[in-house]
Amino acid sequence: MPRKALTIAVLYTFFASLSTAINIGSQMFSMTIYHGLYAVEISILIGTATGLPLRYLLEKRYIFSFKSNNIQHDSQLFVLYSFMGIFTTTIFWATEYAFHLIFADEFMRYIGGVMGLMVGFYFKYRLDKKYVFVSGNPKVML
Repeated sequence: MPRKALTIAVLYTFFASLSTAINIGSQMFSMTIYHGLYAVEISILIGTATGLPLRYLLEKRYIFSFKSNNIQHDSQLFVLYSFMGIFTTTIFWATEYAFHLIFADEFMRYIGGVMGLMVGFYFKYRLDKKYVFVSGNPKVML
């Protein structure tokens, strides 16, 4: 593996781990505050929302070395980045929720969440590399 590819892999793994910790931590915090109807579903949504902006900024700069033209361009890029995450988020949510239903155990639900995030991050990198952080991207260029 070339040095640059190794650096990207290490950084991406670090950012994914950081995002996972933020996501699962936010879920745990949410579950301590709210125990009512749809508490699990709400906590999964909160966890997803907390890690997204940080991952976008870190990956844009350190993984893809991408510079936006202006704020509008950056906003459009973030929307496309978020849209690409819909598929990968579905993998994460489905895995975590499946573990919740199968094991009926909070710890195992979080294990499912971590596993779903790992698989989702792999596919997210591929999608972002091919469709989002591309020079001259006609979908977001102004």
